[in-house]
Amino acid sequence: MSKKVDSSPQKIVIEDEVNGDTQNAEIRGGEQDALKRKDRKRKSKVWSEFTVIKVDNGREKAKCNYCSTLIAINSQGSTTQFHRHLESCPVRLAANKSQRLLCTQPLGPTDFGGGSGGTITTYKYDKEKVRECLAKMVIVHEYPFRMLEHEFFVTFCKTLNPRFDKMSRVTLRSDCMKLYDVERNKLRVIFEGVERFSLTADLWTSNQNIGYLYWGIENKISTITLDNASSNDAAVRNLKDNFSINGKLYFGGRIFHVRCCAHVLNLMVQDGLHQIRSVIENIRESVKYLKMSPSRLHRFSEIVKQLQLPTSKGLILDVPTRWNSTYAMLESALVFRDVFPRYKERDPYYQWLPSLEDWDMALEVCKFLEAFSDATHIFSGVNYPTSNLFLPEVWKIRQILNEKSGNDNKVYVQKLALRMREKFDKYWGDCNLLMAMGAVFDPRYKMKLVEFCYSKIYPVSKAREEIELVLSSLHKLYVEYVANCASNSVKLNDVNSFVTNVDGGRTKGKSKGRTEFELWAQKLDTIVPNKSELDIYLEEGLYVCKDGVDTDFNALDWWKANTLKFRTLNNMARDILSIPITTVASESAFSAGGRVLDQYRSSLKPDTVQALVCTGDWLRSEWKIAKSIELDDEDVQKFSFE
Repeated sequence: MSKKVDSSPQKIVIEDEVNGDTQNAEIRGGEQDALKRKDRKRKSKVWSEFTVIKVDNGREKAKCNYCSTLIAINSQGSTTQFHRHLESCPVRLAANKSQRLLCTQPLGPTDFGGGSGGTITTYKYDKEKVRECLAKMVIVHEYPFRMLEHEFFVTFCKTLNPRFDKMSRVTLRSDCMKLYDVERNKLRVIFEGVERFSLTADLWTSNQNIGYLYWGIENKISTITLDNASSNDAAVRNLKDNFSINGKLYFGGRIFHVRCCAHVLNLMVQDGLHQIRSVIENIRESVKYLKMSPSRLHRFSEIVKQLQLPTSKGLILDVPTRWNSTYAMLESALVFRDVFPRYKERDPYYQWLPSLEDWDMALEVCKFLEAFSDATHIFSGVNYPTSNLFLPEVWKIRQILNEKSGNDNKVYVQKLALRMREKFDKYWGDCNLLMAMGAVFDPRYKMKLVEFCYSKIYPVSKAREEIELVLSSLHKLYVEYVANCASNSVKLNDVNSFVTNVDGGRTKGKSKGRTEFELWAQKLDTIVPNKSELDIYLEEGLYVCKDGVDTDFNALDWWKANTLKFRTLNNMARDILSIPITTVASESAFSAGGRVLDQYRSSLKPDTVQALVCTGDWLRSEWKIAKSIELDDEDVQKFSFE
């Protein structure tokens, strides 16, 4: 037997010298080569527009994703026939013509979520737009990068549009970083026209033990709102010293550090709940015991129906680190307080039946916590309120604490209220000044609300002292703003003078009378009035909303409408009202746990984490996408008996 090598590539012919049978050997060699070519990865771009399917006898053919035409696959790996078909495919050509498909697209962030405000437009598949949308999706919803490589995600996208190209996580990261740069540059453009702004900062914990902080914007920070961690106090002291040396400590540093009111409320409530932990534990274990068995829930629901209790209600199992879920658990369990003892008679293994005293304590605690829940939602809404809304809520809380800590209440209520009032006194001292100043710049309140609330909160002498502190602080800040406005006016006059000197013919068109009038008007501006804008504003009567309805009143809109009347005070009111009093949204404010970067984010580089966290916040704000303030199904489980 001899072996001959054919000149054609990848072909070996074995010739049997005895029988001269070379054909079968040649065929077997061809089949092996075909199998090798079949195993190689198809890299041509045409395969994104064809799907390989099996036909009769297990043979493979390529089906066009547009017209479903079947085309034989060349054993040599050639794709010429596929290119030829794509060039003449009528369905593909129709899709690429100028006459495109009609589709409904949202107008923008305000129409997000499939509203009726969409617009009808023509459609053309845009790969770059698809990549941008995927990057936004991953950033906003915090999906892992690897998700784009999952088989069924790719299959889903190709089902929507056959021209979808699979993306790698490396490409996705690059797109996310580009999007971060775009959004950051938008902010930089906005910041160029802003003299000062207030900063809120919230800390995340990473299992890498790496710190993350925003890029340098210290030159325009007037206040910073942080939670009540001791490390934040140390950081604020260092920042104040640094800003003071550089001469950029606004407001004299008197309200530089703003304590997050939502965290203060959370600390107060957690301390209060700790005083009745035995009662809460019995109710929690009772709900948990019922949850463990459908038969127990069924037996419980039968008793509910026998007593004809509201079936729209349900039991709620709380998460101990979220005090609002504990509040919801107690509130729902109270509806079925008469059911639990009857259930105990039918189930001898049930051991956590709350006593009558426990139920009375739970009822009092729920009444107590209702005011805190309402205040937290006002403090930490998705659309953050201006600082004029906080003082009335704080006054209500302090008033409730004073009432419940009185001698006429039950011992456990007094103990709970006294413990919470200690926390109140510890933290609210630093916040009172800012909240009072914010209330003053609400034309419906002015100093009248401060005088009223302080007289209820403090003794007479202490109230008078605190009121004087608010007034003196307001006048000192006003003097700073007047000086700043005068400095800006001098700079503006210098610029105008420079422009006039450069353009020698600028004043030629003015009449002599107009020039004299301008000089006379400038002299009037230099005359110091007997009363300042602040004094005039405070002496005027309170603003009364039309028809007595103030639910839609916006203090910033009022100051915008009165800009010409209060030129300097308007700037001061705008800055004070816009200072955020909390750092977190309401659903986070209820949680006692820290914010932790998950396993997907913690495995990334610090610059990537910063880009994802920042861009996610910016996009959610732009598109008005927010996590629901309701309790998530993962956190709280509700069992209805309908």
